[in-house]
Amino acid sequence: MAKQRVLSGIQPTGRAHIGNYLGAFVNWVRDQSANDSIFLVVDLHGLTVENDRDSMGAATLDMAATLFAVGIDPGQATVVIQSHVPGHVQLGWVMECTATYGELSRMTQFKDKSKGLSKVRVGLFTYPALMAADILLYHADLVPVGDDQTQHLELARDLAIRFNNAYGETFTVPKAQRVAHGSRVMDLANPLQKMSKSSSSPQGIIFLSDSDDEIARKIARAKTDTFNELAYLPEDPERAGVTNLLEMLGALTGKAPEECAGEFSGYGQLKKALTEALVELLTPIKIRFELFQTDPAELARLLAQGADRANEIASDTVRVVYDRLGLVRSGG
Repeated sequence: MAKQRVLSGIQPTGRAHIGNYLGAFVNWVRDQSANDSIFLVVDLHGLTVENDRDSMGAATLDMAATLFAVGIDPGQATVVIQSHVPGHVQLGWVMECTATYGELSRMTQFKDKSKGLSKVRVGLFTYPALMAADILLYHADLVPVGDDQTQHLELARDLAIRFNNAYGETFTVPKAQRVAHGSRVMDLANPLQKMSKSSSSPQGIIFLSDSDDEIARKIARAKTDTFNELAYLPEDPERAGVTNLLEMLGALTGKAPEECAGEFSGYGQLKKALTEALVELLTPIKIRFELFQTDPAELARLLAQGADRANEIASDTVRVVYDRLGLVRSGG
């Protein structure tokens, strides 16, 4: 039985953090042998907002190195930088010409990200069309998504069906793969907000590259509450801070948050245990990451290997799409 193709992506805008690991990376590593997995570092998506040109390349390579450091095996999965595959842009334009203005204008993420900006890039508006191209380019069967990306995946499905109906069966219509419960990590300083490398302050984030001392300091300062009883009550917003810490510890130890809550008599003990679990997890990841920093040629080799495989799939897809659209090939 053929493996299902699963496609996931992450932007290189900012350092990877524990929310990325527990929300995505741990699942990617766990499932990579069971699936035909493609992992994209979506650097083109990073151009939709203001970015530091001088650091874009370094951030992209760091994110790729992070994927290998957390356990992605290049012998089992494909890791590729989005801009290394011209098919993303080629199919992205086709998807822009397949989607409608009304569909794109209803995207809630565009409304959220453009709010308050004096200058909004067109790419931020058409971002979902490029995301659809990312998915359809590789005929992905499954796409792991959280709540914030569900609308974009629905658009990709709609565009695939619309194109197939107009031009014949061309694209695989992807299905959503829901992330596991408890994988949503919240900001340590503001536990009502998701931990995010773009919107959280550094003090609210545990970066995978943080030193042991930085981890201990951030966890020690993490917001809890004023209640005397340590309990797991996820429906109570006043206990969001403790809920976040218990869910993180549960995800790291394989225990239920309720079980974790019963093991400690106070918040200090909980924070100490969480710090120790984080240090234990992140130490080998940081060691493997540093190996890529000292051997950039090996990282480049692995990314070239991924690009070769990705381009082989993508070029076939673009060729078929162009033929279906009646575009004339170079050379007649």
